Amino acid sequence: MFDHNAEGSVSNSDSVPLKLVLDDGKSFDGFSFGHKPSSPIVGEVVFNTGMVGYTEAMTDPSYSGQLLCFTYPLLGNYGVPEYSKDTNGILRNFESSKIQTKGIIASQATRNPSHYDMKKTIGAWMDDEGISGIEGLDTRELTIHLRERGVMMGAFAEKIDDARKALLDSPDYSSINFTETVSTKSQLLFGKPVNGRIAVIDCGVKLNIIRNLVKRGFEVTVLPYSTKIDELGTAYDGIVISNGPGDPKNSVDAIALTRSAIANGTPILGICLGTQIVALALGADTYKLKYGHRGQNKPCIDLKTGKCLVTSQNHGYTVREDSLQGTGLEPWFVNADDKTIEGLMHTTKPCISVQFHPEASPGPVDTSYVFDIFYDKILKSS
Repeated sequence: MFDHNAEGSVSNSDSVPLKLVLDDGKSFDGFSFGHKPSSPIVGEVVFNTGMVGYTEAMTDPSYSGQLLCFTYPLLGNYGVPEYSKDTNGILRNFESSKIQTKGIIASQATRNPSHYDMKKTIGAWMDDEGISGIEGLDTRELTIHLRERGVMMGAFAEKIDDARKALLDSPDYSSINFTETVSTKSQLLFGKPVNGRIAVIDCGVKLNIIRNLVKRGFEVTVLPYSTKIDELGTAYDGIVISNGPGDPKNSVDAIALTRSAIANGTPILGICLGTQIVALALGADTYKLKYGHRGQNKPCIDLKTGKCLVTSQNHGYTVREDSLQGTGLEPWFVNADDKTIEGLMHTTKPCISVQFHPEASPGPVDTSYVFDIFYDKILKSS
């Protein structure tokens, strides 16, 4: 049993009892932390198995519209640093400029964190940004339930009837084009063109992708997801189709741009959602996974080398392998656990993609060579 009166425990004087209700009727009891919800919080309930990296996960735009459950029992142990930028003007320690999740689910949120770089607790950070959380429930039971039944919509509120009504009234996650809300509205420029210029189509790009490109001597222009191929012009040596939230089939503009860019012979790197967009652009199909891959310990096999690598992942959709015939694409990586596609490579065009995140550092640099392969394809195409 939790002691709701102990210092640093799952509840304090500001928290209120909450009910989490899932789409199949399953419910959980908990307490609020972060921003106290004034109305029901609704989203697709997913889980992440990472032990660390919560500031990066919570600011990852790919989690937009979702209630993120952390399976590690303690959340916020090392607090939250301040928003600060590196010498290239890119935020440190975060993947975007704000929390992107709809809400947070935790076993216990730490109220007495310890780290030399921390500026506030995770609860204070969430409160500042208007993000609500529920804690004190059995996240192991919730995770097992989602693994058995699949990810589903959920809602939490003070009253169970309010949560149920909000859930009934909410649209399904897959029907919403989340890239519209997370993509930049204007061009953003980073780095200098020492080795060329890269256009990043922002479907919800993580900042560390930009950092890795700048590190390799590229000037990086981040463009809205709705950019058309004729607006892109010929000023770029390569294009990155970024990660992002939602059903890839909703990213119609990015699919059209990618199709034209591949036909033009422009070097392409798709990351996460970008892999699905590359596949759809060339006529392959995608589908939704039962409970997705979200964590920092996902094993992937590089079919070109036979090596198994530790990868960081956050995706709920993947490419149908049997739909690749006639597309010019072939599998590059596969998931060692469920054998799903984790990367693609075009047989004749300078187009590669990975379903995992090569910019993340779980290993810490296991798969960063993906950026080097992209760099080599740009050099050979110039």
